[in-house]
Amino acid sequence: MISFPMLECWNTITKVATVAAEVNKKRVLCRISLGSLSDKFGILEEEPMHFVARHRSAIQEAARRLIENEIYEEDGSVLILERDL
Repeated sequence: MISFPMLECWNTITKVATVAAEVNKKRVLCRISLGSLSDKFGILEEEPMHFVARHRSAIQEAARRLIENEIYEEDGSVLILERDL
């Protein structure tokens, strides 16, 4: 079972948003870059988490598909690219 608690953050250095997923009681970090957000949703760099909140359902659905298909990074996280959205 996959769920998405309201845990998310923005890394100002790497310009990556992280949204947490719970997968069988284990946390999986789902990351999406400013570039992917901008290319897909026309984001402004000044307010990236506003756009993450606005497009949360699309981001979570992309993360869900990647998790279900077991497409993980070496560190166990999921990287959401523009093509995944």
